[in-house]
Amino acid sequence: MENTKQQVRDFYNQIGWSQVSEGVYQNARFEDLRPVAREYIHKCHIRILRYISPSGIYLLDAGSGPVQYPEYLSYSANYEHRVCADISITALREARKQVGKHGLYVVADVASLPFKEDSFEAVISMHTIHHLPIKEHKGAYLELRRVLKRGHAAAVVNGWHQPLLIRMGEPLISLGRYFSGRSVKRKKDWSSEPDQAGTFVEKMTPRWLKRELNGAVKFEILPWRSLSPRFMRWFIRPRLAGRQILRLVYWLEEQFPKFFGENGQYPLIVIKKDEAPA
Repeated sequence: MENTKQQVRDFYNQIGWSQVSEGVYQNARFEDLRPVAREYIHKCHIRILRYISPSGIYLLDAGSGPVQYPEYLSYSANYEHRVCADISITALREARKQVGKHGLYVVADVASLPFKEDSFEAVISMHTIHHLPIKEHKGAYLELRRVLKRGHAAAVVNGWHQPLLIRMGEPLISLGRYFSGRSVKRKKDWSSEPDQAGTFVEKMTPRWLKRELNGAVKFEILPWRSLSPRFMRWFIRPRLAGRQILRLVYWLEEQFPKFFGENGQYPLIVIKKDEAPA
């Protein structure tokens, strides 16, 4: 388990949060940054603001990375301090460039946070818990709830393991790869790659999450973004009404949040901590 975390730490220290151009990190390969996707990506990013307290003293960014997108900065705009906690020292150095004196920077493991109970008016965690071994996922959710102040909410974004909507697109992607002459995508063993392009990820399913957190955490599963970058790069094209298709997808996510939250690629898991009983 410690070897796994060391692998993740080394990857992000040495590769993942290294800039490949001004303001663009190697990790950006896991995002669709094309102009055709910009509006949809922006609207998905700012969904977080609906669920966390709009202002306060401390916001915790658990697994902050370098806070690489402008929308991420907006989450703490009305807070006195943004506490960036990450296992990677490189991530925190890059985060400091974005957040500056507004931030506090802590090397920390999201599964064992070094903060007191009820410390933060808001907690966010973006694409972090899936870097933990599956046996630690529940504990990480419990940790986020523990440090959250009563009467407030945490917003967690992760990825599902083989969600329905993405599975439906895979046969079409495979067909496209075949006719374009590209080889079938193979899942790499990152620990044995001399030039690593990714790191350890262990994703969960909605059924697993409900079973593990039932009775332990009050939570709701909503859509953050239904479509993966890979899916979007294949099917969302500027000359084929790409923006209009993404507007329709976003509208459907808004109308049917339960379905798209549980069957799209990236769920938004909102954790609520009730006020203390009188």
